[in-house]
Amino acid sequence: MQRVEESSSLSSIALFFCGAFFYLLFSAAWASALQEQQLFNSDWQYLQDERQSPPLLDAAGAVGVTLPHTWNATDTIDAQPGYRRGAGWYSKRFRVADNLPAGTRHKLYFEGANQKAQVYLNGHKVGEHIGGYVGFTIELTEHLKHNTDNLVQVRVSNEYDRNLIPSHKADFFIHGGLTRDVWLQQLPMDHIQSVAITTPKVSNESAQTKVQVILDQASAASKKHRAARLHLTLLDPAGISVSNSTTEIRGAQVEAELPQLRQPQLWSPDSPALYTLVTELQDANGKTLHQYRERFGYRWFEMRPNQGFFVNGERVLIRGTHRHEEHAGIGAAMSNAQHRADMQQIKQMGANFVRLAHYPQDPEIYRAADELGLILWDELPWCRGGMGGEVWKENTERLLREQIAQNFNHPSIAFWSLGNEIYWEEDFPGGGDDALVLPYLKHLNQVAKELDPQRMTTIRKYYPGADVVDAFSPSIWAGWYGGAYGQYAATLEDAMGKYPAFLHMEYGGSSHRGRHTETPLGENGIPDAQVSVTEAMNQAAVKSVAKDSDWNENYMVNLFDWHLSVSENIEHFAGNAQWAFKDFGTPLRPENPLPYINQKGLVDRAGSPKDAYYVFASYWSQVPFCRIESHTWTVRFGPENGRPVKVYCNTDSAELFLNGKSLGMKKRKPGQFPAHGLVWLVPFEVGENQLHAIGRNAAGKQIAEDGYGLSYHLGEPGKTEKVVLSAAPTANGDYLITAEALDKHGRRAIDFSERAYFSVLNGAGELIENQGTYSGSSIIEMANGLATIQFSPGSRPAVVEFRTQNIKGAYIELPAAQSH
Repeated sequence: MQRVEESSSLSSIALFFCGAFFYLLFSAAWASALQEQQLFNSDWQYLQDERQSPPLLDAAGAVGVTLPHTWNATDTIDAQPGYRRGAGWYSKRFRVADNLPAGTRHKLYFEGANQKAQVYLNGHKVGEHIGGYVGFTIELTEHLKHNTDNLVQVRVSNEYDRNLIPSHKADFFIHGGLTRDVWLQQLPMDHIQSVAITTPKVSNESAQTKVQVILDQASAASKKHRAARLHLTLLDPAGISVSNSTTEIRGAQVEAELPQLRQPQLWSPDSPALYTLVTELQDANGKTLHQYRERFGYRWFEMRPNQGFFVNGERVLIRGTHRHEEHAGIGAAMSNAQHRADMQQIKQMGANFVRLAHYPQDPEIYRAADELGLILWDELPWCRGGMGGEVWKENTERLLREQIAQNFNHPSIAFWSLGNEIYWEEDFPGGGDDALVLPYLKHLNQVAKELDPQRMTTIRKYYPGADVVDAFSPSIWAGWYGGAYGQYAATLEDAMGKYPAFLHMEYGGSSHRGRHTETPLGENGIPDAQVSVTEAMNQAAVKSVAKDSDWNENYMVNLFDWHLSVSENIEHFAGNAQWAFKDFGTPLRPENPLPYINQKGLVDRAGSPKDAYYVFASYWSQVPFCRIESHTWTVRFGPENGRPVKVYCNTDSAELFLNGKSLGMKKRKPGQFPAHGLVWLVPFEVGENQLHAIGRNAAGKQIAEDGYGLSYHLGEPGKTEKVVLSAAPTANGDYLITAEALDKHGRRAIDFSERAYFSVLNGAGELIENQGTYSGSSIIEMANGLATIQFSPGSRPAVVEFRTQNIKGAYIELPAAQSH
């Protein structure tokens, strides 16, 4: 099988490529004079001010910042409702080199500014961009000063504007600021602006490579140096040249084609082979004036009707998750290392697919996906709000065009998504009406197809659009927003019958770390719950596990285990993606156990795995491991004969030990619910116990192990008598404060789950709060009688107070920080 599609989209796509960031190189002459791309992140001043004109440098209230930066790093999840949506000014003084070749041009490339940006240089407005989550370029040359300081200033705003997607009714925060990297580009007068690469014919035997180059050409004064031709060189994944071609330049837009490539190394999740195209702008004598390098891959994706998803002609089961762009304590202002760490953690879990929710993400995410072998669903941020008027439509289409343009060459992208829940919570009266939404969706689909006919279009949860796009996901939340997880298999079979190109985006539910129960709900769900597994817009009107349970980790472990046992074994199923990989902030959930945090993550907001993470790894990961459920379940009550213990492993067999004594070895039975059959009835001793698990391969060799300790008590948990505070020093000089509810016998009162409030009464020091994590939130529900908070000591001793609705106060005094 091969994918064969002729494309006339190159001319369209390249016109919108000007905002994208690529790896650019100069000729040797230029390289000796300057570094073309310089990271421009340091030494900025930020001023929180709504003014329209640029402020003075060093204005009162200005603070030094390093990009990426957002003014919503912590106010999104603090105790005060709402978060700042307004404007801020970024200012930076800089100089350019004084030994630059004649005709050098300077540009700033912004990887993203949320959501509107106006750029000034030395008091002159030099450009603007409307819309977040995509990059843009601003030329500085005309107003740039040489041999003296320059002042660049950027007004950024995330204020409410219903003419911009996403809607402010979306289930995530719209962080304001320069939330991604900024680059200073120093370019020759004539240079390569963009390179768009298409591979319209690819098979295991050969591949076609077409290229369109857009030149940023010189003014009349530079015509004597006009470039004459483009030279293309194709490097294989090892960096070896495998083909080249030369094309004469006859205008600003140049189309070229490389010789047919024989036996290409194909990009796939298991073997993400990346080629490099080197494009050289040359004069008539063959001298290189400018060089541009772009990575890409040869592959083809298909959704075959009623057969599933295929990569390079082979069926691949989508094993996916979702990612929002934010992190504890910093919001959306993540470093490249933090972006990549997220993707590496997803890959290590064994996933092969990530839906980028619900907007284009940082360039580092696409680079990581290309290199790691993660298939991407790249989504236009049309998330809720319905459709608006002409301004809204113009903004939305432009953002789609910019998104496709800047991400066009990434081989990891299989799907362009046109939105999510687009008709929900309309921002304009009647904006959710199908008579308005459906024609515009068809228009966007046509735009996407004109720009990129090789990739598939998708949408989630807009049913009239199911026949418009190439692949469709309905809403299925079996066992969470409706129904029971035992309905999942029948629901998938029904959806596969309705939608020939069906894949399932979003399933799962919330879990509060450390909250456990011996009696989680089973596959039949909650009595009298909504029968439908589709998420209702108004959750207040339905009964569901989401609304009417305690979000214990045991239930979520079982739900995911059941879902995976189904999805891994349904013939012709394209696959699914769990929602979401990481806990994230949301303005719509102030009363969650962690306020303002969507707790559906497999890891917390700082990236620490919850129990459910190991369920996925037991199905998907290639790295041998075992994990006993659960390391946060450290106090259990029950009968004399003990309690069941599950061990999630991906090894051939496992053996469980209690206090050094073997409880027997079990062979893993992949997909058997629960835990692939690795369940033991453990006869705990009263008091302290140690569990230890060993995983072995088929030859009986130990290749994984795990262990932890817990206390066991006979009978039922006691009622809360009091709460006591303790503090343990951490490696960085802080203290981890633990609040523990105790019964009259001094045992942990594991049923105590009230909302806890930590505060500093007097002295110096501060709580590490507003992080949206389980030890970085001063307001949090107790989990099995425990809550923790980190405290940073100050110059004097301090007293920390703990309260709940019924616990009137518990206190601990902490010493001052040690001087060094």
